[in-house]
Amino acid sequence: MLARLLRLGSRRFEQRHPVPAAEWAEARERVALLAALPDDQAERLGQRAWQFVHAKRLSLHPELAETITFDAPARLALAGQACLLTLGWCESEHIDAFANVHEILILPDAFQRRVEEMDEFGVVHEYEDERAGETSLQGPVVVAWPDLMASGGLDGFNVLIHELAHKLDLGNSLDVDGFPPLPREIDPREWYRIFMGVWEDLQARLARGEATPIDDYAASHPGECFAVCCEHFFSDPDRLHRAYPALYGLLSRYFHQDPLARLPSDAGSLRPG
Repeated sequence: MLARLLRLGSRRFEQRHPVPAAEWAEARERVALLAALPDDQAERLGQRAWQFVHAKRLSLHPELAETITFDAPARLALAGQACLLTLGWCESEHIDAFANVHEILILPDAFQRRVEEMDEFGVVHEYEDERAGETSLQGPVVVAWPDLMASGGLDGFNVLIHELAHKLDLGNSLDVDGFPPLPREIDPREWYRIFMGVWEDLQARLARGEATPIDDYAASHPGECFAVCCEHFFSDPDRLHRAYPALYGLLSRYFHQDPLARLPSDAGSLRPG
């Protein structure tokens, strides 16, 4: 019954507020990640993105609002990247997944946060951490404008996907832990085993002074491991598949998507338009 009501609501929204085709086409031209989508998936994503634009607050810091034009194509480009995570899910799953996303706030630059961490000996260390993005359970998704502009390519970096992966992760806990709500077809023990294998491999490579096959920020925390792997899954799937094929397969089942099949093999050489 709920799924039927959601479908009816979605159809009514589409009838009253049809997706602006020209603006969505321009949004896709601006973002290589969106331009790479097959037409049928792009059409479905455009509808989701347009509803997202109307349902969520997409806010600019006052300093940015004075210098840039946040027009419909820009908003759709942002929303399209956000909704890419849930493109393979049904409408009710998509809505549930982003129920804790109320606002995306864009700041002029990276920002500082005071961080306290306890080491293995119980000693607390304080330091200033520069961040490109952050979020919390019910707080806004905050991203820095330069990093948002550097996102959208096919090179494994996407600050928006990273922070929204944290929102998915927070769907069943008060903190990011790399263990989001799972569908019934995925055994939590399998999820733990595969992600722990990736985590241990990253830790071992760093201990040996070796380069890691994905962004080494994934080794900083289990929650960051999940978010970084989501970035690679959507925007550099070939690298993730070559490095950790079991993890790629697991995320493909989790997201009900196969980005490797839709992106060019030389995706890493492309940048946003």
